[in-house]
Amino acid sequence: MKGGPDRAKRPAREATGDRPDSLLFSSAFGDLGVDPSMLVPWEARAGDIGATALASSRGIELLQSLWSRDKYMGRLDAEAIGRLEQFFDFAAVAAARDIIRQDEYGNFMIVLLSGSIAVDRLQPWGEQMRMAEARPGDILGEMSLLDSGMRFAHCTTLSECEIGVLGAEALDHMMATDPELAASLVALLARKLSLRLRVVGARVSDRQNP
Repeated sequence: MKGGPDRAKRPAREATGDRPDSLLFSSAFGDLGVDPSMLVPWEARAGDIGATALASSRGIELLQSLWSRDKYMGRLDAEAIGRLEQFFDFAAVAAARDIIRQDEYGNFMIVLLSGSIAVDRLQPWGEQMRMAEARPGDILGEMSLLDSGMRFAHCTTLSECEIGVLGAEALDHMMATDPELAASLVALLARKLSLRLRVVGARVSDRQNP
């Protein structure tokens, strides 16, 4: 993996003079009273699942190709997506690996660049429900990145996958050093998340009320 949390944290503090808003996302867990020991950052998950580093040049090339065809993320042009390279980690993950686990606290999101990932949710009544099978270009885990809440679902690789990872500290770094890019990215993530939650809500309602 690239330099991990220190890569993002130190430049952000130098650029902003330790302003509180430079740690908007990475400090949110403390504000919510979450024990830091409960947090599962990407560095820990990557080691747990045996993820291997992917060349950033390949990662950003795949990201540009996929997002250029996306209704929302396509609003970021190739130059803007290219600027994301310094903030993302890129990795290869084998099949049958749990990238995200339901109900844990995490501070990173995943962009699927190749392969397939199952998105499942264990319902309170015990049913395991397949919410979706993510396709290249899809984003997973952005809800916890943005609001510091528990993971909504369990995400497992169905095949060997290549992924891009954006963590909270890297997003704070982006906000400090490239605020226009950060604002555009967060706005687009929020729009896509809102749409997906509406679709998921309708699907769950249909399953409960046949």
